[in-house]
Amino acid sequence: MLRANLATRPFYNERAVHVLIGLVAAIVAIITVLNVVRVVTLSRHNTELSARINADRAEAERLTSEAARIRKTINKDELALVVDAAQEANALIDQRTFSWTEFFNLIESTLPPEVMLTAVRPSVKDGVTRVAMSVLARQAVDLDEFMNKLQATGAFTDVIPASQDRTDEGLLRALIESGYESHPVEADPAPAAHAPAPGGAAAPSSTPRGGGRQ
Repeated sequence: MLRANLATRPFYNERAVHVLIGLVAAIVAIITVLNVVRVVTLSRHNTELSARINADRAEAERLTSEAARIRKTINKDELALVVDAAQEANALIDQRTFSWTEFFNLIESTLPPEVMLTAVRPSVKDGVTRVAMSVLARQAVDLDEFMNKLQATGAFTDVIPASQDRTDEGLLRALIESGYESHPVEADPAPAAHAPAPGGAAAPSSTPRGGGRQ
């Protein structure tokens, strides 16, 4: 018997087509599930952040209200007393770091005969010491000599006359301000012993000032 294919379309591999469609559908499903999971995760994270922001705002408002309540209960006079006491304590601490002995040793070595020191006010701020000195001088040249000598010590910096005027007696009154840096002075070495006099005899010792006890 003769058999002939009278179909107008060729045969297709329907099984391969179904498998391909199934793979595409599976991929689309997996991508969809991942997107859904991602959206859910981001939504949950956004909810947590919103809740945290709201809680922080509530806490900030509570603290602001508490601060306002505390400010209302503070006695301004008592607060001023506390501030003054703290400033006084700081001033006492600063004065302990200021060597008056060293300072007056420098003043004694630089003060001209025609200049008189009448007042000293040291101050320490942020570790920097400044000194304000009130002086009286007969002439401006004496005041200039004093300031030049202070600058030459290396302990005083930026020595300037902050103000000047004349007293009723005709003296020049000035306020000198400068920076001050402590420079401890080393003690003089002990005097050397006298060498023996020629011939083996010791050199005679000097007689103490004022004579010995009779």
